This record gives sequence, structure tokens and C-alpha cells, in this order.
Amino acid sequence: MRAFVITGPGRAEVQEVEPSTPGPGEVVVEVERAGVCGTDMEFFSGAMAYLRTGEARYPVRIGHEWAGTVREVGDGVDPGWAGQRVTGDTMLGCGDCARCLAGRQHLCADRHEIGIRHGWPGALAERLPVPVRALQPLPGPVDPELGALVEPGGNALRAVRAAAVAPGERLLVIGPGTIGLLAAMIAAAQGAEVHLLGVTERSLAFARSLGFARTWTTPPEPGFDAVIDASTGPGSPGLALDVVDPGRNVVFIGLSAEPSLADTRRLVLKDVTAVGVLSASGGLAGAIDLYASGQVDPRPLVAATLPLEEAAAVLAGKRQPGWGDAPKILIDPRVG
Repeated sequence: MRAFVITGPGRAEVQEVEPSTPGPGEVVVEVERAGVCGTDMEFFSGAMAYLRTGEARYPVRIGHEWAGTVREVGDGVDPGWAGQRVTGDTMLGCGDCARCLAGRQHLCADRHEIGIRHGWPGALAERLPVPVRALQPLPGPVDPELGALVEPGGNALRAVRAAAVAPGERLLVIGPGTIGLLAAMIAAAQGAEVHLLGVTERSLAFARSLGFARTWTTPPEPGFDAVIDASTGPGSPGLALDVVDPGRNVVFIGLSAEPSLADTRRLVLKDVTAVGVLSASGGLAGAIDLYASGQVDPRPLVAATLPLEEAAAVLAGKRQPGWGDAPKILIDPRVG
């Protein structure tokens, strides 16, 4: 089968690889859409931290935002899964440790991460093996494009839940990328007054095209009921503490390439709750419900859907003028 393989920093190609086969408790999914995100770009550039810690190594088959149809089932799997349209969790815990047994499998020390950690192959390929326990069925209204946006949507939903803003309260989202915009959409659907802080006027103009009139390129005045930092800026965590109201919540979901410092004295003296969010685990089903009901429509975030052969250019940061300013690129591995 065809798969997109990163062989080293700045080097990648579409290769013919051995077809995926389901092990016990697994299925094989025919991938219909896969998203490209910042983590994938870090693998392509060589900046991904797991490459330094030994949790990942080249060659890497990336892709952890995906949707498709179950085509094969392994031993011990209900045959009824065959033909089901699905997406799934990126984080694959061992299933036996204390964290997994307590429902925190996304924090399992021995976890695999699809397309990211410990060599589990990713979804930029025609087929993908997935443990059946990680699957999420997709209802009719959630087509492959929406299905590939469930994983980032689950991340964003967890961030909004942690922010704990009530209808009418003011939420600042720092970073108008895919996760930040999804968080803004979800919070707005729940009645929050959403503000977005970004670096470029162009990215904020796109946010305004989605209906978010309250945008900033310079830090706004303090007094927000919650702040979600979905940026990669090392100064954003400190800024979040500065502008959040005392006694409220700051949520960190973005990661900078260098240490991002926040003065914990500010956190203590303002009695702020700081929450870190890792992965969509726990948010996938909720994101699917939001998409299926129409409460949140993330389709405007998709700039283009491309074949595997064009993934390397996307990972290198190349964009076609006709794509506009939407942040998300999807891959259809069946094309080509």
C-alpha cells in the first residue's frame, strides 16, 4: 500500500509499504481523510522533541487526525465493526497500568501515539491499524472531512471545558490557529463572549470572517473570566496570567519551541487555576456530537484537500495562493 514516510529532517516520500494487517483486538481502517498539524511539521523539520528523547525516530509515518471505514477486523473484535465509519483516539495506553485503569490512558508511560510515538504508523497512508478500544463511530452527518477534524476538536473541547466559562462570560483565546479557532467556535456555541489574540492581522481577519468580531494584535486589558493559550509563543503563558481575572482559570494547550515562562507568584497571588491539556482523549465523543448536531461547523477551517504526493510541500510550509487563509490542510490517501 502507499504511505507517506518522513525519512529524515526535510526529507520525505510516498513509498510502497507492507499492507497493514489487524492484530488481536485491532481493526484496519481505510483512511479517507487525514489532517496535517504542527506536530507533523515538527517531525518534518526535525524539531519534534520525541526525536531527541528517543520516543520517536526516523523513518516516521505521520498522521493522527483521521477518518475512514473499517475494512478488516482482527481476532477478538466484533465483526459488526466491519464497514463502520470511524475516527479514533491518538493515545493508545497499555491498558493495564494504574493510569490506564483510572481512565487516564492518554498519560500512560508506555503509550503508543498513532503517527507520533513508539513507531505506531500514522494515517497518511491508504490503511491504518487501530485498536478497537480506541475507535469512535461516526454518525451520518459527520462525513470524512468532519471526521478528520474530530481529533483537534476534541482537544479544543477539553480546553473549553477546563476554562469553565458560563454563557455571557468573557473568554480570551490566544492563538487563532486550528485549535484556537475550534475552541473559540465551541465556546461561542455555548454562549461565551469570545475574544481572539493573534500575531498577524491576516490571521485575525480570517477569524473575523468566521464571525469573531473581538480580535486583538496587542494584549487587551485584564479582566477575562478565562484564558486559553493555544499559541506557540513563549511569552503567552505569562500574558495569560496577566489578563485573567483573579480566581479564574487559565488553560495551556499550545507548546512553544523553547521554555515558556510564567511567574507562579502571579498565579498564587491571583488565586488562578492553571490547567494543562494533552490530547483529545475524553473529548472525542463530545466533538462528534457538536459536529453532528450542527452546533459547531469546522468546515471553513479547511483550506484544501490534497493527495499524499503533496504532503511534503505542505509540511515545508508552502501554501497555494488560492487556498486562502484557512489553517487546516487535509490529505486524501486514496487520490494519486
